Amino acid sequence: MTGAAGKPSTPEGVFANSPEGLRLCHIVSDAILGAVPATVRTTASQVAFRNRRGFAYVWNPQQHLKTAVPAVLSIALPRRVESARFKEVVHPSPGVWMHHLELNAADDVDEDVTAWLIEAFGAAS
Repeated sequence: MTGAAGKPSTPEGVFANSPEGLRLCHIVSDAILGAVPATVRTTASQVAFRNRRGFAYVWNPQQHLKTAVPAVLSIALPRRVESARFKEVVHPSPGVWMHHLELNAADDVDEDVTAWLIEAFGAAS
């Protein structure tokens, strides 16, 4: 993928103003790629993880909002997960619930998050 002025989009570009966000993006990437054979695509605004379809997205909220949160992980699941950990859960289309999780520290990417990511990968086939 290419971004502005034809430059390749990279996680470093997405998180250019957030070194902690970039670190958290790499932690999510390691968790996903250590568990499932996902592919990765980066655009100017997010790092997307895919099976046949996208199932997880890491993005920099500081590109869009005034916030101290360094990164957000959005997970697409076929069901709504009831957890107070999610900042927001939306239902953008039939059969898809998008769960938005603010990432502030490495331990935010724990066993529960990894299990949701594995489930999302399977549902995106």
